[in-house]
Amino acid sequence: MIEISHLTKIFECKDHRVTALEDVNLNIEKGEIFGIIGMSGAGKSTLLRCLTLLERPTSGGISMDGHNIAALSGAQLRNARRKMGVVFQGYNLLMQKTVFENIAFPLKLEKKLKKPEIEARVTELLKIVGLEDRRNAYPAQLSGGQKQRVAIARALATNPEMLLCDEPTSALDPLTTKAMLKLLGDINKQLGVTIIIITHELAVVKAICSHVAVISDGKLAESGVVEEVFRAPKSDVTRQLIGMEG
Repeated sequence: MIEISHLTKIFECKDHRVTALEDVNLNIEKGEIFGIIGMSGAGKSTLLRCLTLLERPTSGGISMDGHNIAALSGAQLRNARRKMGVVFQGYNLLMQKTVFENIAFPLKLEKKLKKPEIEARVTELLKIVGLEDRRNAYPAQLSGGQKQRVAIARALATNPEMLLCDEPTSALDPLTTKAMLKLLGDINKQLGVTIIIITHELAVVKAICSHVAVISDGKLAESGVVEEVFRAPKSDVTRQLIGMEG
């Protein structure tokens, strides 16, 4: 289980303070697909960066399997991060490297596997994301959906327990979005990895997530089972999101 307790993140600017997250409390069960939704600027991406400890929380805790990872540093922090795979908005692929080389990159950084083992792992991942025939292509030769698949495969390379996806469908057309969500669902079932999806698209949450948290102005507006939250919304921002969909 991932437990977020009283999480607050404040950015200190030159002449003022910005509270990006305030007293957020969430529980995410192991192996589920969890959605975090809100308007632009609500604090969703800051929450993702805190979960991966790319940003340190100002206060509060983030626990994985009972261990407060927000308090870790050095080798312990690096070990905790290995349990997390991140798919960033915009893909963040290495443009001068092939699909194979992009996926292999985190494995080479770890320096734990020999060349034949890396070859086998990348080949396995290419099959999972359906890109076996594009292994020698460069990112510039790929469609948006294919780039996203490479980013997902790279995030899965080190066998993480948790996959965090920041707006994974925002740049995709409806048909490609549908295929991408099916892929994430298949990965969840096949690998048992916990998936957290950051999105502003209600349809994405409805299509794939079991639970959802609605974030507004850095605060948790409401959370719960997807069907229940959207059937009887308790917050104005949730009602606004529903209205925007219809």
